[in-house]
Amino acid sequence: MSYKIPMGPYHPGLEEPYKLDMICDGETVIDAKLHIGFNFRGIEHLAETRNYVQVIALMERVCGICSFIHTLTLCQSMEKLTGWEAPPRAKYIRVVMAELERLHSHVLWAGIAAKLMGFKTMFMTCFELREKVMDVLQAISGNRVNYSMNRVGGVNRDIEDPLALVKMVDDLEREMVKTVIPIFTTSKTALSRCAGIGVLTHEKALSCAAVGPVARASGINQDLRRDAPYAAYEEMQFEVPVQPDGDVKARLLVRALEILESCKILRQALTKMPPGELVHGDGKFNFLKLTGNPATSRVEAPRGEVLYSVSWREGSRNPARVHVRTPTFANMPAIRYMVMGARLADTPLIQASIDPCYSCTDR
Repeated sequence: MSYKIPMGPYHPGLEEPYKLDMICDGETVIDAKLHIGFNFRGIEHLAETRNYVQVIALMERVCGICSFIHTLTLCQSMEKLTGWEAPPRAKYIRVVMAELERLHSHVLWAGIAAKLMGFKTMFMTCFELREKVMDVLQAISGNRVNYSMNRVGGVNRDIEDPLALVKMVDDLEREMVKTVIPIFTTSKTALSRCAGIGVLTHEKALSCAAVGPVARASGINQDLRRDAPYAAYEEMQFEVPVQPDGDVKARLLVRALEILESCKILRQALTKMPPGELVHGDGKFNFLKLTGNPATSRVEAPRGEVLYSVSWREGSRNPARVHVRTPTFANMPAIRYMVMGARLADTPLIQASIDPCYSCTDR
């Protein structure tokens, strides 16, 4: 006899409000249905009522963890409308901020995953590392989140002493290699809770159009930083971690290995940062001359591809349309296939393994 178990929209195992209705046969999940829309904020509509400066501040609040990535993608779209290009130093600063944000997101997720496993010591270790990353973000921008770094044509703030940040990168990399990665890959607690759980096959990941670490953990070798480089990524040397198994362990390993690659990128960007201006020209332009033709930009956020499409009203300071596609929106259909056949007790960890952000999805 089958029965339905609702998880959410408010549940201790969920990071944010959404609902997963699971059809169970005993303790085994045989099917599931996902419900979203509990946190709708109407940000895309609000963007149509903001001018070209206010809309940057608004879209920075789509997501707290990925606030820099959203303004970067928006500004790159608006730069296509203006024909502007950020100066080389600004591009390097954008890479530094993007990779620090990736470190923040991945370490935060590792801590949450450890907590859901019942591994509270590892949870505290990850959150201690997260604090170190946020201290650096605060030192650069003055804020722990919502950094207000991006502007059309460049960035608002300089990194005055890039080499001083290299020590932080070295310390974080050392801690990951010494503590976090070995524990997650050799601990019986971690392996028993992660290995073979929530499998998303390569074929199913392709059919669901999964992105980011979820796709790479199912053997899909894609990363916009390498495949369609933006900012200064074409000047960076790094590997794209890919795992074939498609389970929770693979998604954990991909993120852990990406932390090491982010450290490698940060070290290159900080040591090779060129001198120069922070913004294109004098930073002044006339948006009243923009046409309504849409411009798009794609960026590899910590959770996967973010896409912005921006259209402008002719003779207006406000955009006609700002459309956002977030990585969680692309990845969430895969949750159904991850939980099918899984034990009911494993479903909180499985759904968390995509690192969902329903704040972004319900924007």
